[in-house]
Amino acid sequence: MKKIKTRDRILGTSLALFNSLGEPNVTTLLISDELDISPGNLYYHFKSKGDIVEELFESFEAEMVDLLGVPDDADISLEQFSFFLHLLFEAVARYRFLYQDLVNVLSRYSQLQVRFRRVLAKKKNAFRVLCESFQRQGVMTISKDELLSLCDQLTLTACYWSSFDTLSHLDDRESVDPGKGVYQMLHLILPYLAEQEQQEIRLTSRSYL
Repeated sequence: MKKIKTRDRILGTSLALFNSLGEPNVTTLLISDELDISPGNLYYHFKSKGDIVEELFESFEAEMVDLLGVPDDADISLEQFSFFLHLLFEAVARYRFLYQDLVNVLSRYSQLQVRFRRVLAKKKNAFRVLCESFQRQGVMTISKDELLSLCDQLTLTACYWSSFDTLSHLDDRESVDPGKGVYQMLHLILPYLAEQEQQEIRLTSRSYL
């Protein structure tokens, strides 16, 4: 069995602690204690907690850029859209410490602000591309202004659903259900779909409750 490198162990343990306790509540001493290594060993790999956060953000950013790169001319089915949303919320759940403490994290690590805004812009653009695909296929009827507003709503829900959901179980931050977020997103587009597609969404979304 291949031995996991200390650097990777530090990143994995830090991510788990940030997600379960909240990033502001985790210190480098707590991380080293959890790993049963000396603080000096941790500092050999990462000079500060900020360095750990930045490297985790790079992994998050890479996942998001890959996921959100939806081709402009793609014809997307509602089933594919549901799968896309599920992958999106799974990625958010993996790095939920960013979303649950978003404003605080970005205010403390200002070097991440521009990069996170780029991720936001890519999310909004991906939703625009997906909705325009539905329009081309004749399954969605929506005006230009409504489309812009809907993309804002979808982006907002994708960003803040994790925080909203956590409010119902603050004593257990690890109790995350991506399906609930998918359900909400599907029902945001529901009013703009043709009747047959509305029925499809209603049937599909039940599996996420």
